[in-house]
Amino acid sequence: MISNRPYIIRAMYEWMVDNGWTPHVQVDALYPGIQIPQQFVQEGVIVFNIAPAAVVGLDMDNDGFAFKARFQGVEQVVRFPPEAVLAIFARENGQGMPFPREPYPTEDKPAKAGLSAVKDSETDKAEASAKPVKKPTKKPTLSVVK
Repeated sequence: MISNRPYIIRAMYEWMVDNGWTPHVQVDALYPGIQIPQQFVQEGVIVFNIAPAAVVGLDMDNDGFAFKARFQGVEQVVRFPPEAVLAIFARENGQGMPFPREPYPTEDKPAKAGLSAVKDSETDKAEASAKPVKKPTKKPTLSVVK
């Protein structure tokens, strides 16, 4: 199932901009694979002003967010997945939405970048050999408990 997080973040961003507020995102700076200016990280998080006037080329896809911004006068590219976003809020009034921390992807279980309706035949064979199929011994029943 596709995460609803990027959709909610985009909707909150649009709502804040429509109200004339300044949207900010709080990002987990320790999330694997992100590209952020590390010198501005505080206590494992970083907050970005993502207002249209503050960033260039804001791209908020389901797979990742990216933009260019100036940090101490130097333009840098920032990239992070929606799973790294801990909150989106308006600077003026704090209106927004927090998100729970997501577990970090592991090398054993890489994060899926998209959907695939058809699996690779080699993947199917590997999965079939790794998971023995157990047949149920009896039919399940439902008991009413009062």
